[in-house]
Amino acid sequence: MVDKDFRYGDAKTDTFGSDAMLQPSPVEKIPDGPTTPEIAYQMVKDETFAQTQPRLNLATFVTTYMDEYATKLMNEAININYIDETEYPRVAVINGKCINIVANLWNSPEQSKWKTGAVAIGSSEACMLGGIAAWIRWRERRQKEGKPFDKPNFVISTGYQIVWEKFAQLWQIEMRTVPLTLEKTTLDPEAAIKLCDENTICVVPIQGVTWTGLNDDVEALDAALDAYNAKTGYDIPIHVDAASGGFILPFLNPEKKWDFRLKWVLSISTSGHKFGLVYPGLGWVVWKDKQYLPDVMSFSVNYLGAEIRQVGLNFSRPAAQILGQYYQFIRLGFEGYKNVQYNSLSVCKYIHEQIAQRAPFVNYSPDVPNPLFAWLMKPEYQKTAKWTLFDLQDKLAQKGWMVPAYTMPANIENIVVMRVVCKQGFSRDMADQLIADIDFAVNELNALEYPTPTRIAMEKNVPLTAKTFNHTGRPAPAAK
Repeated sequence: MVDKDFRYGDAKTDTFGSDAMLQPSPVEKIPDGPTTPEIAYQMVKDETFAQTQPRLNLATFVTTYMDEYATKLMNEAININYIDETEYPRVAVINGKCINIVANLWNSPEQSKWKTGAVAIGSSEACMLGGIAAWIRWRERRQKEGKPFDKPNFVISTGYQIVWEKFAQLWQIEMRTVPLTLEKTTLDPEAAIKLCDENTICVVPIQGVTWTGLNDDVEALDAALDAYNAKTGYDIPIHVDAASGGFILPFLNPEKKWDFRLKWVLSISTSGHKFGLVYPGLGWVVWKDKQYLPDVMSFSVNYLGAEIRQVGLNFSRPAAQILGQYYQFIRLGFEGYKNVQYNSLSVCKYIHEQIAQRAPFVNYSPDVPNPLFAWLMKPEYQKTAKWTLFDLQDKLAQKGWMVPAYTMPANIENIVVMRVVCKQGFSRDMADQLIADIDFAVNELNALEYPTPTRIAMEKNVPLTAKTFNHTGRPAPAAK
């Protein structure tokens, strides 16, 4: 006898022969009943099938490759909540070890056994914690001196990552920005000093600017700030946003002074899930000494039978990424990290050289200090071309590549660039494939008879902002 119910989903149901595969995936309501794990897995898998493969995503900074043992270790810890320190005390110890290792990479002068730092969900939370500590230190000092503390500000270049805008808005702290220009492609220390006053909680240089991959000159800023503080009697510190550079500079440029070797650098944040080589969900922040982490930022909670002290905006957080970071430290060691970062940078420099040889393009900067860089169309080429970099982005996406095109920040927002980020897992052979696909796309675009919608928009002087074009490079629909 034939079992007519098997199509509805039981042990005998073939995945693609089930009724469930004829139905759209849930959007608004949870399904009425359960289905088999095989069918549920396939439906979720199919939902994301058309996406760019992670290793072809040259837009993202986050790690898209870890070896099988790292992946296995993290998968085995996926059900561990780091904050349950009484249940998982060894994870807390490993977290402390990671903070020590990161702090010492940055030449921490702190003498205590355990360095002062905190784990974060990503560099965004780590930046927040560094900024909040600077704000509270400033506020407490102003209160002690009997001075107003209602108008704090911080100084940063317009090449900031969006977390700093969030920090300013959420904590009501004025963000004073130093414009980037084609002549001043990184933070100008003297211009930054001119924006400082008694209400400045910190200046934030960036190591690995998201837009361009360049590094702000922290050593020059430190010297300028030292002279300014001596002249004014202020005590303005530096928080270094080293989301990318924090795991590049110690290995490839150990002699460069940007870290705790400098007088006014009191805190540094980085991303463990970028060039720290760990899958997404990990950031680190370290302070120069315990005295620079305000006591009010450590929250004590009687949780699951123990008193837990915690620094962070999030409470529960995954332990898997912490174990993944410690694994990478053990597995790679200093030389291993150095080799991986060297290879990533070398592949990036190779693409940089190849792009410079292409007639339509010019690199934004001749320097490639980190494994990422941006390029733009030559002005003389753009005048006659029937396409823009947004169209090139669209063409590359058809080949599976995600190479973003975007407009630069305020003051140079009329400049459209493309950027690649070269990470672990992106090889020289893949770079050659990318260059070949760029050449193929450019040939197709040059053969166009009529201008593309993005080129027409440019001719009509439509402002080239993030709202002008959607992610495909086509004009965004008009607001209704």
